[in-house]
Amino acid sequence: MSRIKIEIPDKFIYKTEIAIRITDINYGGHLGNDSLLSIIHEARVRFLKHLGYSESDVCGVGIIMIDAAIQYKSEGFYGDDLEAEVTVTDFSAIGCDIIYRLTNKKTSKEIAIAKTGIVFFDYEKRKTVSVPANFKKKIEEIS
Repeated sequence: MSRIKIEIPDKFIYKTEIAIRITDINYGGHLGNDSLLSIIHEARVRFLKHLGYSESDVCGVGIIMIDAAIQYKSEGFYGDDLEAEVTVTDFSAIGCDIIYRLTNKKTSKEIAIAKTGIVFFDYEKRKTVSVPANFKKKIEEIS
């Protein structure tokens, strides 16, 4: 069976800290896969806010996640502080990929690498739209 392989970019353009909550722990006593996806969602929202955007307003249009991939590297436990790094890659006409690296801040152990594909979306017209030029330019300037 083939495995997902996410390429790590040379540079991440945003970093935030996110603590693992008790509600993030599964029956195995460690960070659950569903909670890890929620943590990368939180990292994406913080990243967009840092840039002056929200998921519903990136230069006047929204975004929709069209796919997600996660490579689990090690366990995370209740109370661990994660360093979540974020960057944007692989622009297309209507979207891009957002890459995440989650690391245990205390041990420097990599917890997971993830990628979410997003497309830009006009919620009023209910259709995809082109990547906003100002968003792409801002990402290129800080990359």
